[in-house]
Amino acid sequence: MTEPQDAALLAACRQLPVVGLLPAGPRNAITDVAGLRLGHCTVADGDLQTGVTVLIPPQGNPFMHKLPAGLAVINGFGKSAGLVQLAELGQIETPIALTNTFGVSAVVQAQIAHCIAANPECGRSLPTVNALVLECNDGYLSDIQRMAIGPAHYQAALDSASTEVQQGAVGAGRGMSAFQLKGGIGSASRQVVVGEQRYTVGALVLANMGKLSDLRWGGQAPGAALERRLQAKLAAATAAAATAAAAGDGVDKGSIIMLLATDAPLDSRQLSRVARRAAAGLANTGSCYGHGSGDIALAFSTAYTLPADAAAPMPALAMLHEAQLDPLFRAAADAVEQSILNALWHAQSVQGRDGHQRWGLQELCKD
Repeated sequence: MTEPQDAALLAACRQLPVVGLLPAGPRNAITDVAGLRLGHCTVADGDLQTGVTVLIPPQGNPFMHKLPAGLAVINGFGKSAGLVQLAELGQIETPIALTNTFGVSAVVQAQIAHCIAANPECGRSLPTVNALVLECNDGYLSDIQRMAIGPAHYQAALDSASTEVQQGAVGAGRGMSAFQLKGGIGSASRQVVVGEQRYTVGALVLANMGKLSDLRWGGQAPGAALERRLQAKLAAATAAAATAAAAGDGVDKGSIIMLLATDAPLDSRQLSRVARRAAAGLANTGSCYGHGSGDIALAFSTAYTLPADAAAPMPALAMLHEAQLDPLFRAAADAVEQSILNALWHAQSVQGRDGHQRWGLQELCKD
């Protein structure tokens, strides 16, 4: 490719594309679904580049007032906790936590303790809780063997939760890589009208997948130009730093967690259908769900809750007809694609263990 063509593609990467034609919500984030809050705890200390992110449902006690949910496992190379019961019952009953692969067990314990504190009969006269912790492997930038995540990090993420959404190299996204660049947390929302009702679909991703040559940015394919720019950066670095920066590259591996929230009245089966459309948004960015990539999508609705008490009345409301779901499918695909682009756009460069570095897209594309 000629230098002018590279320049044009790099210039395109200096602007954040707007995906699709649907309008975004006021924050263009998952918290545009009313009542949701997002919190992060970030660990950024030399060889430790990791963290925890927590998405908190509107209900104060989701163990007693569960949310309907659906699951789509696009490629199952993952170690998340809580997905088996979620797939069976179609419910979530804790905040949704994101962290690194080796931090899952600690966050599960923290979620259980948090639930017991709010529900002292959990595991006694009440059922046990289905802790829900999803993960990606941040071991390229962070020394994952140090098992740095503990219950205090989960609590700190809970305590920081708000409707404002920080994106990029924050929380669970601190050490994540996407398309061989710096990845992490991304979020977006889209609004649709079904009949006479307006609904919101919000997305949150933990992006840690893909190879640079595959990247699609607003319909363009800048991967090769970005690879040449990256190689030029590496050539200017020391030999040791260049070797570390290039290590392990060239295959589509990693993982991505894709969360979808909506205020539309959908049951768990319909929400699984919405979750499957996350794959369309992921594919639009260039990922082909490689062998070593754990690509998990989870969708839930805030339109109603399901009581833990079997004697309590079940909700009585009309779900959307199947033929009305297409706008929500489109919104899910667009919001996921936008979230992945947002994660790349907002992530700053990070250097972590053994001199490993991931460049932030904006820094890499600077003139």
